[in-house]
Amino acid sequence: MNTWTLVLGFILGACVGSFLNVCIDRLPRGKSLAFPPSHCDACGQRLRPFELIPVVSYLWLKGKCRYCGTNVPRRVLMVELTTGLLFAWLSFSYGFSFTSLVLAFYTCLFLVLAIIDLEHGLILNKIVYPTIGLSLVLAPFWSNLGLPRTLLAADTMLNTLLSSLFGGAIFSVFLLLVVLFSRGGMGWGDVKMAALVGLATGFPSVLVAIEVACLSGGLIAGFLLLLRRRGRKEAIPFAPFISLGAFIALLWGKDLVLWYLGI
Repeated sequence: MNTWTLVLGFILGACVGSFLNVCIDRLPRGKSLAFPPSHCDACGQRLRPFELIPVVSYLWLKGKCRYCGTNVPRRVLMVELTTGLLFAWLSFSYGFSFTSLVLAFYTCLFLVLAIIDLEHGLILNKIVYPTIGLSLVLAPFWSNLGLPRTLLAADTMLNTLLSSLFGGAIFSVFLLLVVLFSRGGMGWGDVKMAALVGLATGFPSVLVAIEVACLSGGLIAGFLLLLRRRGRKEAIPFAPFISLGAFIALLWGKDLVLWYLGI
């Protein structure tokens, strides 16, 4: 694996990140991803190709629209950098393979869900439902993609399918109970997203996703309460913490479970 693999991975990831920003901006508003072409939301000016170069254009224009001077959200740069670094790491770890392609898809998916929830307080069915369907289709084939899901049982298609279904059931039921007992402290969108994460990570890796989501969410919630930034008991978006747990479980879930069990 050479430096060019990392560079190509980063460039590809940054370009994908540019598209993810379009998804984050338009999907919550019910807009088309293709039309109209990229433009400034403030002045409506259509952007030229050299103004759409991932990372470079933002830095060159100093985070402002070239035509009206309106600030471009810093999130645009952060998403492009994050996806660039993630793709570089995936290309370094797995090469350009089906394994890295599937992992890249799910990391992008969870990144989009997390940011939309942060900015709009929404977990969109139009994203969750199709990817639940895709995850069900992929469920028997995780081992063939280089991502085994079972722990002690043989990695047969049936065992892999059962692992995914069990993972989806565990996480969604867990958050369903939280929704029922918290009386509005968490939304139904979180339950649907939990089912998606469980299908993608499988059992027992989903346990890592649950633990990371709950611990990170609890720590941030406690920190915000100490700062009294949530004094009116405003809901804290949970999708970012679910996404963090999903990412860690996807990449290292099985290894962490084996380490915990001392196997």
